[in-house]
Amino acid sequence: MKWITRERPKIDRIASPWLIKKFIDKEAEFLYVPFDEVLVKAKELNAIPFDIPNVEFTHYEEQSTFDYIVKKYEIKDPAILIIADIVRGADTDRHDIAKESAGLWAISAGLSYNITDDYKLLESGMVIYDALYSWAAHLYKQNHLQNSPFENLLHEVYHKFLKKEKSNKRKTPVWVKDLKEIIQDQIDTQFSFDLKKISNDLELNPSYLSREFSKYFEDLNFGDYVRKLRIEKAIGLIQNSTYTLTEIAYMTGFSDQSHFTRIFKQNTGKNPSSYRKNSQKGNLDTKSK
Repeated sequence: MKWITRERPKIDRIASPWLIKKFIDKEAEFLYVPFDEVLVKAKELNAIPFDIPNVEFTHYEEQSTFDYIVKKYEIKDPAILIIADIVRGADTDRHDIAKESAGLWAISAGLSYNITDDYKLLESGMVIYDALYSWAAHLYKQNHLQNSPFENLLHEVYHKFLKKEKSNKRKTPVWVKDLKEIIQDQIDTQFSFDLKKISNDLELNPSYLSREFSKYFEDLNFGDYVRKLRIEKAIGLIQNSTYTLTEIAYMTGFSDQSHFTRIFKQNTGKNPSSYRKNSQKGNLDTKSK
């Protein structure tokens, strides 16, 4: 059976194909096309569309497409249930769901950055998920260096030196001003912020920039700060345009509307549709005065 989704996969569009091939159809074929071609090509090729809005195999509220496939095909493997939490956390930026989600996101983002061919990316991703499955099935309860003398030494060093250093006040480096200008220049033209490229532009080590970023950007890490900018951009589009919420979600860099809705509500306290209604009502009230 053929399955089709939008191009440039990272999490769900790699994890779901792996799950399908491992538990549902070993001969399944996967196609990646531009977002606006998915449904047309699905009809032409008699393929099942997935991980896009308004199809069966997609996100439902807080659940990922991977979650839906697990439920649909009644997969009870305990290792898959562990992986489902990790995938959901990585795909929706909810790294509190599973501590491994942050690692999966980092690996997936790195693969996507290094591999521009979606099918080679899928091939590499299959290896990653095979490894993740082996860990979940056989090594889940093992901890690396747990309570070892080396780990205890690291804790001691952290509390004696690094934690103390963290509290020291520092002058704002020159690169902070430059970075703010770079972000401001890009905010209205693109939402694909690449920390590695920005680091190169600033002639900084990416690890250093990632570590120091929150000190000068509202106590937010790079990802959270970019998400904040995306929400601010989305608010402007909601208030001043007639784009649908799905269109706004994709225009502001979110993987789908459910992800957009959740992040929007976290930041504003309201879902996008309620925000738009209140905004429109406010505009009408203003005009009537």
